[in-house]
Amino acid sequence: MQDSKWGNQSVVSEFILMGFATTSTTAPLLFFFFLVIYLLILLGNGLLITLVQLDQRLHTPMYFFLSFLSMLDISYTTTTVPQMLAHLLSQKRSISFASCVAQMYIFLLFGVTESWLFSIMSVDRYFAICHPLRYKVIMSRWTCLLLAGICGTYGVVGSLVYTYFAMRLPYCGPNGINHFFCEVPAVLKLACADTTLNDWVDFIVGFNVIVVPQSLILVIYVNIFVAILRIRSAQGRLKAFSTCASHITVVTMFGLPCILMYMRPSSQSNPEDDKKMAIFYNIITAFLNPIIYSLRNKDVKRAFLKGITLDLS
Repeated sequence: MQDSKWGNQSVVSEFILMGFATTSTTAPLLFFFFLVIYLLILLGNGLLITLVQLDQRLHTPMYFFLSFLSMLDISYTTTTVPQMLAHLLSQKRSISFASCVAQMYIFLLFGVTESWLFSIMSVDRYFAICHPLRYKVIMSRWTCLLLAGICGTYGVVGSLVYTYFAMRLPYCGPNGINHFFCEVPAVLKLACADTTLNDWVDFIVGFNVIVVPQSLILVIYVNIFVAILRIRSAQGRLKAFSTCASHITVVTMFGLPCILMYMRPSSQSNPEDDKKMAIFYNIITAFLNPIIYSLRNKDVKRAFLKGITLDLS
């Protein structure tokens, strides 16, 4: 430990990421499991991005946002998983103070951006189902880029506020973070100061970057379902419901754990439960996203089969 300055307070020079309780037998098994999952995340999301870029029929707003989602999934899992894999096979699990700050900020940047992206994707579904004749005019390329930029802006600002208020506190020891990466609730437990202000800041920011977009999604889907019920054709209703099912599934898997993690005081969090939830919304959802969207999407499957056919011919 050494004295550094952050807001004129002494802080530790490095943290120890305690990660998972493992033995010489379980550590290699966990390493292999998460390595396979991570490689599948890269493969599945990378393949979805590639298909959207190569197939002209996928050059639509919905697939633009899907490829953006895949890019975010690859980015924020890469922020945490490679380091976790290295620590599973290493006796040294330290991370410098600066690296911890950077990891926290980058992870939140992509996570907050994704949270708002889900709400934008629901807006896209609303116009596609409720205003199909005006859909292409409303959701133009420039509109999609603008909405993606707004998501990114929320990510930059929200993650900056989270990180600044967490790391302005003094950290004077102990320095063992009971987590596999530098996540805000786990780091705040080590602060040598009252974290009441942080709890309020985290609640307010979390409300704006998690609860507000989730509430927007709920309101939009209520309107979508009302519009779907007005469709006379049973086949038309089924097709409309099918286009929404994948998005609702993914939003639920991502949103609920995030609300439980970031919308409660850090003093009330349980480290073991937090690690399980982090695995779910950080790793498992990124793994399942391309599978859920691809298995329920005829256009993506058609583009994939077309690509294979071209490669074999």
